[in-house]
Amino acid sequence: MDPRYMGEILKHLEKQNELLMDSYRSMTHESHKLQVEEEMLMRKFFEIMTAHGLTKKSEDRSNVPDDAENGDSNAILIAQSEDRSNVSDDAKNGDSTTVVITTSKEQQ
Repeated sequence: MDPRYMGEILKHLEKQNELLMDSYRSMTHESHKLQVEEEMLMRKFFEIMTAHGLTKKSEDRSNVPDDAENGDSNAILIAQSEDRSNVSDDAKNGDSTTVVITTSKEQQ
């Protein structure tokens, strides 16, 4: 390397380091926000499942489903419809989405 350009190279590398650190902080912050949002949605999902009687609060269940043992499973089906004939006027402007919570016995 030519010593004449060392000052310019150092300034360039310092600027690159600053930009990378800003990007890192921004991505870390966004990642944390998404993790918090995921946890909030999972809690809400659990509340909905409990309200429909699809989970039992008293049972201590691990993260691994034991559906294979008892043959029961739960599913959320999300359907978007293009048919607007039975949709209210308020919903006709946007897409219509339906969420249906079912058990394996209902799916058959």
